[in-house]
Amino acid sequence: MQFTLDKERKPSIEKAAILLALTQTREEEEELRASLSEMFDICCGVTELGGKVANLQHTGKLTNSVISTAFNTGIIPKEAQKIHALIHATLEASNSVFTHTNSNANMSLKIGLTTNSKWLAVAIHGRSSLHPLLEHARVGLGVMHL
Repeated sequence: MQFTLDKERKPSIEKAAILLALTQTREEEEELRASLSEMFDICCGVTELGGKVANLQHTGKLTNSVISTAFNTGIIPKEAQKIHALIHATLEASNSVFTHTNSNANMSLKIGLTTNSKWLAVAIHGRSSLHPLLEHARVGLGVMHL
């Protein structure tokens, strides 16, 4: 999947987060991150994780991974108001991903984070499965004002 950005049309942070979550290789991811940053001044981060739904959702593994990525990539500083917005955007995105999912299902997720310093977007894309023949694609998006 190759993503081409038009310099004349700045993508929304929501679209940018979704595109990052949809990248399939590290090369695609790095190229898109660099383009978004250089061409449109959109700060980006990406993380991946997997495991059983119960471990991702109820232990805080998903939220902790997103917060760590946001701090490590400079998406947000360590300020209570910005962390609060990030957590709410993550919960909003994860609501769509974890809907109608068995707690024993395995998940493989890629998460794109973007900000323009006023707004923050979290996009989650991945797959869930109880059995290899029952795999489902899932996507979620959360947006919050900083």
